[in-house]
Amino acid sequence: MKLDTRVTLPVMALIAVSVLFPFAADWHIPLFNGALVEQVENMQALWLFFGAVFTLWYIRPHSRPEGEKQFWLWAVMWWLVLLGRSTSWGRVYFPEAPHIIFKAVSVILIGGLLLSLLSKPLRKEIARRLRENTLPLGLMAVTVCTFLISDTIEHHRLLAPLFVRDHLYADLMEELYEIPFMVGLFGVTLYFMKADKKAEIMYPVRYQHSH
Repeated sequence: MKLDTRVTLPVMALIAVSVLFPFAADWHIPLFNGALVEQVENMQALWLFFGAVFTLWYIRPHSRPEGEKQFWLWAVMWWLVLLGRSTSWGRVYFPEAPHIIFKAVSVILIGGLLLSLLSKPLRKEIARRLRENTLPLGLMAVTVCTFLISDTIEHHRLLAPLFVRDHLYADLMEELYEIPFMVGLFGVTLYFMKADKKAEIMYPVRYQHSH
């Protein structure tokens, strides 16, 4: 496993905004009776949908060789699972629909994600990438840390008061910390997609049969 330890401008920007988030309470940003949080959630849902569509468009999984194809389709499924979780599997937008529908959506998405691991080409590709790919350490660290902070706030864990200066802003803090997580996740995905595109140029023979 190789690590890219560069501290890039996007990494510094994500760290900077993450540090500033807790001070939103001091700025007395109006919450509009929860409407602000709702709009942040809507933007997050759009971003996750964009992540899935962009991944399909940019990397074109079905044009990749065996292994890479399964890996990138699996990545798209991850975006869809995150989108489903973000919207309570659709309940946010269709609250009157029968509960069984949302349950079915969650089972299909999560089940598909897990069952995909039964694919031997996918497992081999994941193992290959862990061995050979360069990992963007800074970007991954920010992504993981902001996810953990958001989870800490959501579940009122021991360190939550470090990030929530006013309990009235707890929901907003949770959603705000999910933004750098989602942006970072997109950055990590794009990093790997660009690496695959570069490999396609450097080793064209490997990719000829897949087109």
